Amino acid sequence: MAKLNKLRTGAARFMHRRHARRAARRDISTSFVTLPLPRTIGVVARGKQLIEGNFLFSGLLVEGPEQSIWQIAQNNPLVSDEIHGCAWLDDLAAVGDDAARQKAQSWVADWIAAYGGGDGPGWTPGITGRRLIRWINHGAFLLRGQGKDFSTKFYRTLGQQTVFVSQRWVAAHPGLRRFEALSGAIYGGLSLKNMDQSIDTLVAALAIECDTRIGDDGSIESRNPEELLEVLSLLIWTRDALQSAERTVPQSVSSAITRIAPAMRALRHADGGLARFHGGGRGIDGRLDEALAYSGVRSTPSTAPLMGYARLTSGRTTVIVDAAAPPSGPSSIYAHASTLALELTSGRRPVIVSCGSGARFGQNWLRASRATPSHSTVMIEGVSSSHLADRPHETGAKEELVEIPRQVRCDHMQTESGRKLELSHNGYQPDFGLTHGRTLELSVDGRTLIGEDYLMTLGDSDKAIFGKALKSAVDRGIPYTVRFHLHPDVDVDVNTEGSAAALRLKSGEVWVFSHDGTAKLSLSASVYLENGRLKPRATQQVVLSGHALAYATRVRWSLAKAQDTPSFVRDFPKGDRMDLTD
Repeated sequence: MAKLNKLRTGAARFMHRRHARRAARRDISTSFVTLPLPRTIGVVARGKQLIEGNFLFSGLLVEGPEQSIWQIAQNNPLVSDEIHGCAWLDDLAAVGDDAARQKAQSWVADWIAAYGGGDGPGWTPGITGRRLIRWINHGAFLLRGQGKDFSTKFYRTLGQQTVFVSQRWVAAHPGLRRFEALSGAIYGGLSLKNMDQSIDTLVAALAIECDTRIGDDGSIESRNPEELLEVLSLLIWTRDALQSAERTVPQSVSSAITRIAPAMRALRHADGGLARFHGGGRGIDGRLDEALAYSGVRSTPSTAPLMGYARLTSGRTTVIVDAAAPPSGPSSIYAHASTLALELTSGRRPVIVSCGSGARFGQNWLRASRATPSHSTVMIEGVSSSHLADRPHETGAKEELVEIPRQVRCDHMQTESGRKLELSHNGYQPDFGLTHGRTLELSVDGRTLIGEDYLMTLGDSDKAIFGKALKSAVDRGIPYTVRFHLHPDVDVDVNTEGSAAALRLKSGEVWVFSHDGTAKLSLSASVYLENGRLKPRATQQVVLSGHALAYATRVRWSLAKAQDTPSFVRDFPKGDRMDLTD
């Protein structure tokens, strides 16, 4: 299988190169149909870093004021795709001054000179589609003050890249990469004069992808919230481009947007950030609100889980729980063993979090971030609820999730005192005979979250497995931990009895974590992995640890605002949040 996959990968690369060179030989004369308006959001701080020669990509920082960005890509293959996708143009455009414009123009000219002939790592369908969208979005920014020679080369390479991706989109990996390829090809075809010959075929293909890759609840196979936001943005841009060109928008595309928008609302915390599960981050500030506004969809999410996530919200508090089995197969190469993990946000302040994705900090951080201990949930004896195993993929060996929970239950109900979730999964059943159950109840005013975690056997076969595991246990039963990772901005103190911990937020709020004494409470080091920073941020986690000795073990805990903490706090978090290299 590995040998066959290697042959397929080599064949795909050969065909990419062949089509890229053929497209690059096309003498295309084109221009914009109308001057495009930018639709992508950048970060001013990152743009200023680039102007100063500080290149920060995927946790890699290179200081090279005299270097071209393409030298960084060539010398660091792990960040090559990210650089060739040209999302950094958003950051330079966000700065918007002459220095930013000149830097962007210089790097685009360098790309045309070095790679415009059809050679190089940037000629893959998904990356080319992503690059096309950025170059077209910021066309006015890139062309301002430039002469005819640059504009001729710029338009020619846009046309050549449009031809390439129009022919090779089918070779893109299903999911986000294919949506990028198709959207980029359509965007290029509609934005450039005399480049719309393949539009009908491409739009029909996009409609099929919407029907087959986006679920009835707006979900995608990877279950990555940030990736779903990217797909939504691509579909909105494509829909708007079709409408501007007075072309018909397929019902499948409109319906996909209508399905995804409520799911995005269900995945949004009170602070406007996304839940950080299965490789996704919180997203660029404002990006989610922009996408939802442009979607035109006003419907709110139902109480049923969407894309496998359950949500509780009351007052100024949101709780989002991973309430479904993780992805499997090729869709799981960045997925996490996070079943029943929770995140809690109070107003504009994250409190309980997931560690996040380590993909931008190297292979070791990537692997560690995917394991169950990096999430706010229960782990038994150092074993994750899903396991990692190498599988061959077109981009090389990747670790898929295997032995995932096959039975995951989530029931949502309204009680007299609030809203309640009852959840369970059987990820630990094969090794220990134990099912992990979790109940979460959020009070009507959002000031109290009451939780219970239990580990129990559900039948004679489970009892036999548990008994065998218990006999082989070295210590006083089977060890378990219940983890609650804290955001780095949360200060925490444990009282002398170990019965409670005070969590102090920068807004002035104080939350008190307490438990029933079944387990031992302690503090432990943790990390917060965040895109756009040079290294992981140090933080802490509250840990309840104990041993399962019987067929049923229960741990009760609660998280409640201190009595002197008001329900509404005037809070301005922006000024204390944004040091990218922390």
